This record gives sequence, C-alpha cells and structure tokens, in this order.
Amino acid sequence: MPSPGLGMTAAFMGFVLIVLLSTMAILTWFERKVLAKMQDRYGPTRTGPAGLLQPLADGIKLLAKEDVVPANADRYMFLFAPLITFATAFIAFAVIPFGLETVTVPIINQPLRFFIADVNIGLLFVLAVSSLGVYGIVLGGYASGNRYSLLGGLRAAAQVISYEVILGLSLIGPFLLVGSLRLTEITRWQQANVWLVVVQLPAFIIFLIAGIAETNRAPFDLPEAESELVGGFHTEYSGFRFSLFFLGEYVAMLVISAVASVVFLGGPAGPLLPGPIWLALKVAFFIFLYFWLRATLPRFRYDQLMGLAWKLLLPAVLLHIVVTALARLAAVEGWLRF
Repeated sequence: MPSPGLGMTAAFMGFVLIVLLSTMAILTWFERKVLAKMQDRYGPTRTGPAGLLQPLADGIKLLAKEDVVPANADRYMFLFAPLITFATAFIAFAVIPFGLETVTVPIINQPLRFFIADVNIGLLFVLAVSSLGVYGIVLGGYASGNRYSLLGGLRAAAQVISYEVILGLSLIGPFLLVGSLRLTEITRWQQANVWLVVVQLPAFIIFLIAGIAETNRAPFDLPEAESELVGGFHTEYSGFRFSLFFLGEYVAMLVISAVASVVFLGGPAGPLLPGPIWLALKVAFFIFLYFWLRATLPRFRYDQLMGLAWKLLLPAVLLHIVVTALARLAAVEGWLRF
C-alpha cells in the first residue's frame, strides 16, 4: 500500500490535535472526581450531570478574566513564555504511533497511517522536545518580576536538568534490546517477543519516577509548591495565559504516559481491540496513576528531590544499563536468548 499523501497526514494531525484538546478538558474533570473519591468528597456536581460541564465552566471563567501584566514584568517575555510550554508539549505527539496498521479511507480511497512521522530517532525527538517546555517556565518565572516566581522557575530548571538525565538513561536498556530508537520498531519488537516491562522492570519504574518529576506533578511539584512559593512560576499569571501553563502540564502528562505505554507496554499492541483503543487504555492507566499519587503522597522537600535523582536513581539506572548490556552481550554470544 502506498504511503499517505501530505493531505492525509495533515488531516490526521488535525484529528490528533482535536483529540488532545478534548482530552485535556476531560482530564481536568476526571482528576477532580478521582481526588474527590479518594478523599471522601463529591467533586464537581453542579455543572451538568455528574459535573461533566465543569471544564467548560472553567474555560469560560479563565477566558473572561482580566489578563494582568505586573508593572515590574518584562512584558513581551511575560506574554510569550506560556506559549512555549503549551506548544512544545504537543509537538512530541508527532512521533507517537497510535497504531501500526495502514488503512484505506473509504470514498476518497486514500491510505491512512496512525502516526504523523516515523523518524529513526523517535525517542531522542521526544526527549528533546519535552525538555524545551522548561524554557517557558523559567522565562515566565523570570519575566514576572516576582521573587516567588523566580524561585519557582529556578527550581523547575534544576529539576528538569536532574530528571531529564534519569529519563534518558532509563530508555537505554530498551534501546539495547531492540536496537532502534524508532518507536514503531520498538512496538513491533514487543509484538514479536515480549512487552519490555517484563524484561526491563527496573527501567520502567525509574522512567515513571523521572517522568512524574519531569512534568512537575505531585509529589514532585516543587516549582509550584503553594505552601512555600504561593504559586511558584505562575504566581503572577491570570486568565488565558494561566490556562496555557495549566493545559500544557496536562499535555506533558499525556506525552509521558504515551511514551511509557509505547516503550514498555507494547503501545497499540493488544488482542481483539484496535491499536488506538489499546493505546488509549494504557495511557488512561498512567493518567490514573498520576492522580492516585497526588492523592496519596506528600510533597518532597527540595533536598530530598535532588537527592533522589543524584544519589539513588542515577546509580540505579547506570547499574541497570550495565546489567542489560552484559545480558545483551550474552544473548549475542549465544549464552542467553531473548
């Protein structure tokens, strides 16, 4: 079957964008409901049946609020910073495979693939793009002209530098076994062999911890830390620009969940159901895990956060790489078989 044309790829990009924007709205409602159940509360109930219209009400409220720019702020940088965090979060989905099959669209008789781009450095692309989001946080904190915002931005920078290293190193084990950074190849390898979570369980656990810290979510939400920094890097933001930071965080969660699903849980691979449905179910599991951790664990102190990265996770992931490399060498020499 021929490759899809530019028109079909652009149409699929538009579809993915609409799905992501809709999912962000649903996640804000879902998180409130999950936290409410775990804390013996009701959660949203007033806006529509079961509070389903709460995301719409929040959106109208944020759009209607005044967009305040502090007098001491660097105006243009202050206005531009949220766009960086919001936009870079979406770009990573360009290489996520929602399915491996190619189907023919009826009526127009055109082929359609369930991924936008299949690049040979897919994992590196995701890591590079996701790390750019911190620039929006740092610039927003600096440009606000607020000490609390600046401290939140500096914390975010240190946190991303620390856990980006752990995140990248945790993916070396899967790369050594599969021999490719292409996300579609990683998915095909797991279809032909076994899900990587079975043979790379330490890497999976380390990736999850680093991914949660990378997205500044509880218990690693030190850049916001309401009890210490008021609101952290977005203290001075209001209205529409605050919502860009808020929604960018949810898209970043979806990116980490999608990468974890593809690399360790086979991505769209699964019996009976179509590939995109399987990927959505696996991503939903990780999103629920995000909310569960927020409701369960207290926030780390900053020294604990840094100590966890450099004193525990870094030695653990380096040891895991050595063990995986030796196991791979043994398999090549014929001592072991994967």
